[in-house]
Formats: sequence, C-alpha cells, structure tokens
Amino acid sequence: MDHPGEREHLHRLVHQDDAARRGMWTRRARPPRILQAQGLEALTVRRVADEVGTTTRAVYASLGSKDALIAGLGVRGFALLAAKIAALPTTDDPAGDLIVAAVSGFRAWALVHPALFQVTFQQRATASPEVRKRFEPARREALETLLERIRRLQDSEGTGGRTVQEAACQFSSLCEGLAALDLRLATSEATSGRQPDSTPIWTDALGALIAGWQTTRRTRPRRFRPAATDPTDPQLLTLAPIMGG
Repeated sequence: MDHPGEREHLHRLVHQDDAARRGMWTRRARPPRILQAQGLEALTVRRVADEVGTTTRAVYASLGSKDALIAGLGVRGFALLAAKIAALPTTDDPAGDLIVAAVSGFRAWALVHPALFQVTFQQRATASPEVRKRFEPARREALETLLERIRRLQDSEGTGGRTVQEAACQFSSLCEGLAALDLRLATSEATSGRQPDSTPIWTDALGALIAGWQTTRRTRPRRFRPAATDPTDPQLLTLAPIMGG
C-alpha cells in the first residue's frame, strides 16, 4: 500500500534540480518492484513514469536516462550493503566475525533488498560499461568492508596461505550463490506462507570454507593471477555486492 501523499511527493520531485532529487527517484519511484517482478529489461523510463504518475519527459529531465536510474540503484545497493556490514561489531574471533558479516550483513541485505541484489550482482554484467563505471566507487567501498575482515583472518594465519584477494573471491562467490538460492526459495514458497530460516545453512557452509582454508594450505602453483594489482579490481569480485565487480 502506498504511503499517504507518496504519489504527490514523487510528482513534485520532477520539478527539483539537485542530486537529492535524483536520489529520491531511486528510492521511492519503486523501480525495485519492477526489477523484482520482471527483471532489468523491464525497467524503462516509461514504466517509472507510470509508477509515479507523471510523464516520460519529466523523468528524462530529472534523471537523464535509464542508465542513470540503474546506476543510482547500483550505488544505493552497494551503499546499503557497506553500511550494513560496517555496522556489525567485531570480536577477537576473526573467523566468526567473517561469518557474521555474511549472515547478518550480506544475507540480511539481500533478503530485504532483492531487487538491488539483482542490479549489483546478478544483472550487473548486462549493464552498460558506463553504468558499471558509475557503480565503481560504491562497489569498492562495499568490497573494503569484506577485505578488512579477511585481512584480520589472514593476520591470524586463518587463510592457509591464500591471498586476501583469493579468499575474498571464494567467500563472496559462496555468499552470492547462497543468497540467490534464498531468494528463489522465498519466491517459490511465498504462496505457502513458509519462510524457512537459512541461517544454519549459511553458517555451516561458510564455516566449512574457512575451516578448509585453515587445514589445507595453499601450496600448489597459483592459477589465480589477476592482471591488476588493485585488490578491488573487477576481475576479483562481483561483490556488488559482497560485492559485484
């Protein structure tokens, strides 16, 4: 159900001319609902205009293009993810903290913002290079919240000789797969009213990965050799979640 006055408020946004207005489009014009129901291709300026109850010309005047809207959604998704993980406390157990970041950070974020998960992780590859470029600063910020926790684990010799980048790539890939499964199950079981708690599955799977790092050292020649030395290079992660590069 719409919040009282929301449609009128959104209509007024098209007459404003600042960054705050453009941000409000991505938060309140409900493009995430369109994405979740029909995917990235269905997110058009006309659809957004229909949601708000205004003209396509007004939306173009405010946003500039569909790409700008998608970029805004990606930036917002990464910002929310970074804030979610950064807000989690740390302890003297780096392995446990890393699992908490995934379960209480990434998983919780994906379940609350499934459409933003699609933009930042699952459908990011179909976005234009210009849109991906706009994502990059926010993606790097989100990625750093993961790398920071993996560095702590590495400092305690908990990655078995793996680099931070190698560990982050494995860890984020597992998180992305688990989140995608969660969202599929949530969709298929929505009609039954059952929403199973996948926390034990996440905890067990991620715990097994970390335990494997700690008991199986990386001694064979490394095949994973990114061309760039930047640890946030898009080759390393699509962490767009944990983080969609």
